[in-house]
Amino acid sequence: MSEPMDVTRWRPAPFLPEKDARDPALIFVVAVLCFLACLTAMGVIAADRAAGGWANQLTGEATVIVRARGGETPDAAAARAAEALAGVRGVAEARALEREKAYELVRPWLGDVTDLDDLPVPRLVAVTLDSESPATAQQLSTILRAQGLDAVVDDHSVWIKDIRRAAGVVRWTGAGVFLVIALAAGAVVAFATRAGLAARRDVVEVLHLAGAEDGYIAALFQIRFAGIAAVAGAIGAAAAALLGAILRLVGGGEGITPALPIAWLDLLAVLPCPLLAAAVAAVSARLTADALIREL
Repeated sequence: MSEPMDVTRWRPAPFLPEKDARDPALIFVVAVLCFLACLTAMGVIAADRAAGGWANQLTGEATVIVRARGGETPDAAAARAAEALAGVRGVAEARALEREKAYELVRPWLGDVTDLDDLPVPRLVAVTLDSESPATAQQLSTILRAQGLDAVVDDHSVWIKDIRRAAGVVRWTGAGVFLVIALAAGAVVAFATRAGLAARRDVVEVLHLAGAEDGYIAALFQIRFAGIAAVAGAIGAAAAALLGAILRLVGGGEGITPALPIAWLDLLAVLPCPLLAAAVAAVSARLTADALIREL
C-alpha cells in the first residue's frame, strides 16, 4: 500500500518566514541599543534626584561669615550672631561653628600654616532655615547690622543656580542621547527592511499582479520587525535592570556614589523599553517599506 501524499510540501512558503538567518544579529544590535537607552534613562533619573536633594538641602540652609570688630574676639562675635539669629522668625536653628571649621576653609588658599590664631580668620555661623517659611538673606543681614556685627550672609543661591543648571544640562544631554539611540535603532530596522524587500522583490511583484495593495505588503514588514524589536527591547531592558540592581546592591544606600543614587524604583524606567522599541521599529519599517514598494 502506497504512502499518502504529503501535500504540505506543496504549500507555498510564507512571504515573510517566521525565522531568518539575519534575525539574531538584528536582535543583538537592537538589544544593545535598548540596553544603552535604559542605562541613560536610569542615570538621568538618579542624577536628577541627586541634584534635587542638593538643591533642597542648600535651600534650607544659610551660612553667615562673621568678622570681629574692635576689641571683640572672633568667637564672641560668632556667638553673638548666632544668638541674634536664633530667635528670628523663619530660622529653625543658628549655631556658631568651631574655629577649626573656619581654618579648614582657608587652608587650601593659605597652605599648611601651623598657626592661624594670629590671622584675622572670620568665624562661621550655620543657619538652618524653616522649611515652610524660610527667612531671606536680606532679613538676616538687617538683623545682624542692627546688632552692630560685621557679617555677610550666604544663602547659597549661587550654588543652587549652578546645581539646577547642571541638572538641566544632564536632562537635556540624556534626552539627546536617547534620541540618537532611537534614530540608530530606526536606521538598523530600516536597513533590515530594505534587505528583506530586496530579497523578496519577485514576490512583491507577484503580489502586485495578484492585486495586493501596497499598504498590505508594508504592514507585513511592519508587524514582523515590530515583534523582533519588542523581543530585543525586552532583552536590553532586562539586562539594564539587572545591571542597575547590581550597582544598587554594591553601592548600598547611596547607589554607586552620592552623585548617582540609584533607587529600586529607578529600575521601573526600563518597563516602556519594549513598547518604545516596537513603536520605533514599526514606524521605521513602515516608512521604508512604503518608499521601496513604490519604487518596484
